[in-house]
Amino acid sequence: MQASIRQTCLFAVIAVGLVVALAGTAFAQPSNSTFGTWKVNLAKSQYAAGTAPKSATFTVEAAGAGFKVVVDSVAADGTAAHWGFTANYDGKDNFITGTCPYGDVAASTRVDANTTRNIYKKGGTVTVTQTHVVSSDGKTDTITNTSTNAEGKAVSTVRVYDKQ
Repeated sequence: MQASIRQTCLFAVIAVGLVVALAGTAFAQPSNSTFGTWKVNLAKSQYAAGTAPKSATFTVEAAGAGFKVVVDSVAADGTAAHWGFTANYDGKDNFITGTCPYGDVAASTRVDANTTRNIYKKGGTVTVTQTHVVSSDGKTDTITNTSTNAEGKAVSTVRVYDKQ
């Protein structure tokens, strides 16, 4: 009888220990500072003359071990775009669905807790390198896009998004 009680107590102690350990692991995982819905702040952003969009929003949410991003924008000429992709921060190419102006695949990496980088490609050629830096308070995402224009000159835009 005592062996049975001892086994039950040992099982209970192990079970409680596992629950505490697993809960601690879940709470210790860093949150993704890019998760949420973001809207462009045109007054704080820097675009080449005549290229600022009329509007732009994007949403980032958890998707398995990675994330899913969905972008909606209206360009300066009134053209609407809706596109997105699902990825991990592993640098591997992921197909883009919809009307993405940057290309047909995106590869994402995490630089640090508040910085991520997306490399966009079209037909295997890099078109845009995009760096997201989320402010320490989590309210602003500053996105720097670098690319090359038709004349072969480097082009850079800085877009500031506010968390909604």
